[in-house]
Amino acid sequence: MSPLERKFTLLWVHAIKGSTEMVVEHKFHPSRKWRFDFAHPPTKVAIEIEGGVYVRGRHQRPQGFKNDCEKYFHAGLLGWRVFRLSPNMVNAPTLEKIAAFIRQLPIEN
Repeated sequence: MSPLERKFTLLWVHAIKGSTEMVVEHKFHPSRKWRFDFAHPPTKVAIEIEGGVYVRGRHQRPQGFKNDCEKYFHAGLLGWRVFRLSPNMVNAPTLEKIAAFIRQLPIEN
């Protein structure tokens, strides 16, 4: 788990106030090996932490960007809502908004 993902996990515990647990490294596609950094499967909400912004990490290189677009496209086709967070968005106010959003969604069967 990256430092940003650890930060997310610590902040999430405070944002959720006792509910809405996230699954780490959730495999969401039936045939591909794609995983979300964090997911709430009952509401099909996923969170991707997009690190490496300033060091030209995998997500910022052309092939990595294209791969991510394909992954998010197929996630959308399967009914997932994906929140992509840059490093500066991993903070309490942002996560509290996501937790509130999840709480108001119906649970999928």
